[in-house]
Amino acid sequence: MIGFLGEYEVTMDAKGRFLLPAGFKKQLPEDGANLFVINRGIEQCLSLYPIKSWEPIFENISKLNDFDPKVRDFRRYFLNGATQLELDSAGRLLIPKTLMEYAGLEKDVVLASAVDKIEIWDKSKYKQFFETFSRDSFSSLANEVMNKPTIN
Repeated sequence: MIGFLGEYEVTMDAKGRFLLPAGFKKQLPEDGANLFVINRGIEQCLSLYPIKSWEPIFENISKLNDFDPKVRDFRRYFLNGATQLELDSAGRLLIPKTLMEYAGLEKDVVLASAVDKIEIWDKSKYKQFFETFSRDSFSSLANEVMNKPTIN
């Protein structure tokens, strides 16, 4: 299983490219390390999946019942805009314009680990997210989430 740790600030150029930090590159699996899928996140951010993380998710989604309207809605929302990316020779990724607009990305961006993917946030939105969350709120959330039984 792929797992990321870390948080990095990067600068996007006018074309929507940014350099993938060495700290994340070191955490990528050897095979397929240059291939990714990017899509809309659940919050107003983007999710960047190494291809090895994306494949089992896509496989699960492809097995869902296409006759269920909720499945169709989920697929449309989750897969809409999903794009395969590859690191260029300089180690940069190019974000599609539609996804940049969705996340409100302009220049200053935060890449944040999210277990098997990397979230891509506009720096000001990322900062705002943490400023609106108190320590007490986080403590309650942690207690609630971490005390639930896990599904295997």
